Amino acid sequence: MRIVLVTGMSGSGKSVAIRLLEDAGYYCIDNLPSRFLGDVCRFLETTGHDDVALSVDSRSETSLGDVPAIIAALRAAGHDVRVLFLTASDAALVQRFSETRRRHPMSLRGRTQAAESTLLEAIALERELLAPLVSVSHLIDTSELHPNTLRQWVRQFTDVPPADLVLAFESFAFKQGVPVAADFVFDVRNLPNPHYDPLLRPLTGRDAPVVAYLQQVPQAGQMLDDIADFLKKWLPSYVADNRHYLTVAIGCTGGRHRSVYIVEELARRFALSRPVIVRHRAIESAA
Repeated sequence: MRIVLVTGMSGSGKSVAIRLLEDAGYYCIDNLPSRFLGDVCRFLETTGHDDVALSVDSRSETSLGDVPAIIAALRAAGHDVRVLFLTASDAALVQRFSETRRRHPMSLRGRTQAAESTLLEAIALERELLAPLVSVSHLIDTSELHPNTLRQWVRQFTDVPPADLVLAFESFAFKQGVPVAADFVFDVRNLPNPHYDPLLRPLTGRDAPVVAYLQQVPQAGQMLDDIADFLKKWLPSYVADNRHYLTVAIGCTGGRHRSVYIVEELARRFALSRPVIVRHRAIESAA
């Protein structure tokens, strides 16, 4: 198995790392007591899991000293074990806990009643408890790190490939309302409407006569190119933001001709480079 052990200071970004690995297909267990680390890995091996991510933190307390030996045993058994230790400065951790107003896991062991000193004592205690793991880990200091940068560094450390952003193209009728889940909405009601041709009215934007009609309209080709160019320009920034889905809604009056044609053409273009989903609200709801 490939085993990624995520540990480190509370507030340093462990949840960001675990969520990224979970999205990448890892079987994840958060806040696992370290004494069960070896047993859980052996059990998961028997159940056929190849990629496993486990989070161990300071709440394991006295058993943390046993973790280096457990890691050595797992590696000796042939597993690829990578240990990631996330840390941050005291000032950064104090600021993060102050902003979230969450209780530090070690705060109940504090020795004073003053809020700031209790938080600092909790941080100091946690550093002391986690000390046995530092020497066997890859350290990342997240003090001044943006979450997206942390995700990129975790990907590099674990060899997780960049996520495939799925593009969902969806046609709809403005008279039925704009889809609330759309990330982008484009209005193509300015294009000539095949609805007014009696022969084309019963058809849809997927039918050859409607396709041929709209292909002869210069504005339709320009609109299609402009939308495609816009998406090509901005898609990389959404991938960098760790987005997994992006919904592009194309609307016309009835949702049967122009919007369907544009969606089908966009899907055909982008399917060459990434996963694509196609939905036609007006057509499919009437079926």
